[in-house]
Amino acid sequence: MSLILKIREDLKAAMKAGETQKRDVLRAFDAMVKNEEIATGAREEGLSDEAIVSLVKRAIKQRSDAHDQYADAGREDLAQQEQLEIEVLNVYMPAQLSEEEVKKVVEGVIEEVGAKGKADMGRVMGAVMQKVGDQADGGVVRTQVEGKLASL
Repeated sequence: MSLILKIREDLKAAMKAGETQKRDVLRAFDAMVKNEEIATGAREEGLSDEAIVSLVKRAIKQRSDAHDQYADAGREDLAQQEQLEIEVLNVYMPAQLSEEEVKKVVEGVIEEVGAKGKADMGRVMGAVMQKVGDQADGGVVRTQVEGKLASL
């Protein structure tokens, strides 16, 4: 089953179960998918699972930014709402690599590209992100790469 079909099935289940928060988040995300299909001209065939995961990441990032802004403004009620929405969307992200697994990938890439220091940050980051794809957060990767390159 494709990812968008899974999301739409979960939307139906949330509507039947009366889970209004989950329903609203999934409805908004479904609308986001439909807008992207129209924008890219993929209305007939639909978006690929990779494109859907990319949209999920974008939606999570938007909600994370909003959460931080609400928390900074002292609006804990709104920050908590954004956090709940992030948790609903996180279900549709691929399994994430642990920090230890990311560290191993970073070490392997540093050896592959022959990185000598911080000047090679861009090359290493690009190669690591290509290998891990959606399985690791860019911030975690960046922290690992900076730490490793600083110790060279």
